[in-house]
Amino acid sequence: MDSPPGVTVDSAPTGAIRSGVWTRAPWSGRHGCVNQVTSTGGGTIRILIVGGGCAGLTSAQRLQRELQQDLRSGRAEITLVEAAPYLTYRPLLAEVAAGAIDPRHVVVPLRPALPDCRVLAARIARIDHGRRLAWLAPQDGIEVELPYDELVLTVGASCRAQPIPGLADHGLGFETVGEALALRTRVLDQLDLASTTRDVELRHAALTFVFVGAGYGGVSALAELADLVGRVLRDYPNIQPEDLRWVLVEADDRILAEADPELAEYALQQLRDRNVDVRLGTTLESADDGLLVLSDGSKFAARTLVWTAGVRPAPLLAATDLPLADDGRVRCLDTLQVVGPDGGPLPGAWAAGDCAAVPAPPDAYCRRGAQHALAQAELLAGNLLAARAGAAPQPYRPEPGEASASLGLRNAVAHAGGRRLTGRSAWLVHRARMLRRVPSTERRVRILADWLLGGLFASGPHVP
Repeated sequence: MDSPPGVTVDSAPTGAIRSGVWTRAPWSGRHGCVNQVTSTGGGTIRILIVGGGCAGLTSAQRLQRELQQDLRSGRAEITLVEAAPYLTYRPLLAEVAAGAIDPRHVVVPLRPALPDCRVLAARIARIDHGRRLAWLAPQDGIEVELPYDELVLTVGASCRAQPIPGLADHGLGFETVGEALALRTRVLDQLDLASTTRDVELRHAALTFVFVGAGYGGVSALAELADLVGRVLRDYPNIQPEDLRWVLVEADDRILAEADPELAEYALQQLRDRNVDVRLGTTLESADDGLLVLSDGSKFAARTLVWTAGVRPAPLLAATDLPLADDGRVRCLDTLQVVGPDGGPLPGAWAAGDCAAVPAPPDAYCRRGAQHALAQAELLAGNLLAARAGAAPQPYRPEPGEASASLGLRNAVAHAGGRRLTGRSAWLVHRARMLRRVPSTERRVRILADWLLGGLFASGPHVP
């Protein structure tokens, strides 16, 4: 195995340490026997962060603050690799779709946020941690190597679309600003269609809005869009609120599976009080030609179908030599270090956010979500620096009672200080949390301005 450029390789037995060199330690990786290279001091510290979402940007910002002098003097180097040179703050996409927030304000450019780091708008094709090498996805047939000393995996997860007939043709996703805007446009277009057509069946299909997946994203998106439609109905005198049909389909036996059961039950009742048809223990079987078939046997036409159900691991994780859990995430210790072959920490490998399987009793692993991703990212950066300094990393302990979900304007469910909050108070807590977690002061100010102006003036949808 070749050593990194300018670095000598110590062939001494495993465990031998010499300052300023590297040692090889053979271990059996997931793809067979590989060599592990461990930095033992000297030279520039090269930190590679793969993924520029909430966890990636937060960890990079913390490392940038702590290592600012080293970064500027050349003693440290942080490289962040993300396909798009910006972060999309997904927890606020529902309010983007509803027109409460300007879409530009939930997008955080990475380069201005990380002036002392190197940001590469590219994709990582594979990682060989045994050799401390990553490869950028080939461009123009050229494969570029990225050597590193410390690897931080924050690639997140992506929506898991099922092979359901008609879903790809008729369903909308809800992961990007573009998809949020497309959903808003689709909903408003259906109101225009319903107000002008004389075809009764077409009108019913236009006024039927179906969301599959009752997690935080699905529930918030439905509630915010229902509020939007309620506000603009005054411009459609021939459409009455009772003409609208909102359907929420969830395979589980409850909505908001990650929330407190009492708060989830409150949210369910709130949706049903607003005439939302919530189908629990039900799945979408087919969407061919806009005719939706559910597992409970019901069939109806709908021209708006939104898929927010389930996530899958980032494909990159399968192209590494790191250990994976049964659900495809990278197996980690509670210190956010990747698990090594002996059950201890694997030197130089870290993970946080939706791609990391972090122990969290009594559950097997910590649940996915922005709340955990941000907290883990802060701790990961601190632990990485502590480990480099020879100190003991701290374990991640999920904070109870930090989850919240919007149920539309001035309504939400939330935990705060060990208390369960609902209604307006929960909505204020929810918005405060969302604002605090946006990783950009400038974007926080702009979002706050959107909210304040929306409260002062009649709120119609923003025109994209």
